[in-house]
Amino acid sequence: MKSAQPDHFVHDRLPPPEAWPTLRYDLPELQIADQANLVHALFDQAERAGNIDRPLLRGPHRTYTYREARAEAARIAEVLTQDHGLVPGNRVLLRGGNTVEMALAWLGVVYAGLIAVATMPLLRAGELGSIIERAQPTLALCDGRLLAELQAAQAQHPVLAAIVPFHTAPDAADLLQRAEGKPGTTPPCPTAADDIALMAFTSGTTGAPKAAVHTHRDVLAGCEAWPRHVLKATPDDVVAGSPPLAFTFGLGGLLVFPMWAGASVYFPDQPYTPETMVVLMRDAGVTISYTAPTFYRQMAPFAKKIGLPQLRISVSAGEGLPDATRQLWKDATGIEMTDGIGATEMFHIFISSAGDAVRRGAIGKVVPGYTARVVDDQGHEVPRGTVGKLAVIGPTGCKYLQDERQAKYVKSGWNYPGDAFVQDADGYFFYQARDDDMIITAGYNVGGPEVEDALLRHPAVAECGVIGVPDEERGMVVKAVCVLKPGHTGDAALARALQDHVKATIAPYKYPRIVEFATALPRTETGKLQRFKLRQGAAAPSPSPSPPPSSSAAETKP
Repeated sequence: MKSAQPDHFVHDRLPPPEAWPTLRYDLPELQIADQANLVHALFDQAERAGNIDRPLLRGPHRTYTYREARAEAARIAEVLTQDHGLVPGNRVLLRGGNTVEMALAWLGVVYAGLIAVATMPLLRAGELGSIIERAQPTLALCDGRLLAELQAAQAQHPVLAAIVPFHTAPDAADLLQRAEGKPGTTPPCPTAADDIALMAFTSGTTGAPKAAVHTHRDVLAGCEAWPRHVLKATPDDVVAGSPPLAFTFGLGGLLVFPMWAGASVYFPDQPYTPETMVVLMRDAGVTISYTAPTFYRQMAPFAKKIGLPQLRISVSAGEGLPDATRQLWKDATGIEMTDGIGATEMFHIFISSAGDAVRRGAIGKVVPGYTARVVDDQGHEVPRGTVGKLAVIGPTGCKYLQDERQAKYVKSGWNYPGDAFVQDADGYFFYQARDDDMIITAGYNVGGPEVEDALLRHPAVAECGVIGVPDEERGMVVKAVCVLKPGHTGDAALARALQDHVKATIAPYKYPRIVEFATALPRTETGKLQRFKLRQGAAAPSPSPSPPPSSSAAETKP
């Protein structure tokens, strides 16, 4: 029999107080009550605003209003607490794609005062096992189509005692079928605002994922920052996108932030392709879209062909937005993309600008509620126009679960997301690269994303990744790995043409001295380019009887 006492597993494994980020709640709207349940607060806001009977979750087979979704969340909470004996603070692993059922499962978990540990749907048994080992969940809620890998992980990690399927399970064990037998009258768990609501594993762009935890207060404060001041969604908005709900970019954009605004979200039953996403957005009347730059680039031809007349906001985040992609999407839709930089550790976006405030080449300005600066290695702010490390402070911040990397992310109360930036005299922030992706060649700083943007302007290049590789003479040289559009051949002549194109587009010393061609680039499930794998040679080479061609044309002096 489980103890009725709350489970302090996560709280006991948080960083010591001196390693925490400083959390600031400088704006009136950031004052969150000390007792707050995130899910209850969102439904309560919908009711107070008169949106409780408006649609929240839209799908191909059923639409749930806010009132219906609240009752369903309560019934799921009753399944978890009454049938499985879970107590506040227990972790529940969630495995599923972006579906109505996955969203309801997440809401039910947090409503019950449990900690949601959502996982990417493409993870394999070994990766799931690592998460189970870290989070120690005793129960998982899993899309019936994704059971096999989780069951394989369960066999190696018996702490996961039970798996409850949802969405496609053929028998009465299905989560929503079991929830039908519950009254749905249990009130939300009266969690403290500083209780943990979720554990989010980073996407692994630089190696082993880290477990970032966020409280109910963190997420509610996040709702009062970027969504309020930059996005400005309304109850009439219909939202859709590709970021997984297991990724905080997706969780915020495709569930929490629409709920905060009283809007609705459309979830498909199947993963998107660029074409099907554009068709769905048109047919469902989507007004706000979320995805990564690579996906927008692939969607642009279809958007231009069929049109998206109701779309009014397109949000890009997850990786650097090349200006070439921004202009391609604007040409296809007439929409000035809303760029943003956020982090799993910070929950969501903290630098962004929209509409008329967009400045070409910049991500934007710091979001109200946050403070950001560009600093040197000692944490001192550098002059405007100088490359340095981004440091951020605000109402959210990094709290890793028992991870020595906390000391690298948080220094003197400031969060260091690991990005190199330049800030101009007007306060706009210009992304350069990840800290560890800055290429220092012959004394010059070169940001890989700037070179990528130049390459993407060439008609032969579909996507590319730029890294630095060791060089005896220069310390490092710039290397580009390019995926070509159909009809183009990756040979030495094209490599030289791409080098010349870059020299003509940006400062000549930034051109790639090595150009390789590949059929695909290594990316995370959220679409982020894994440059560390490029450095390990993990790109899929173009089929060729000989090694992929490279070129090292003579240096052009700046």
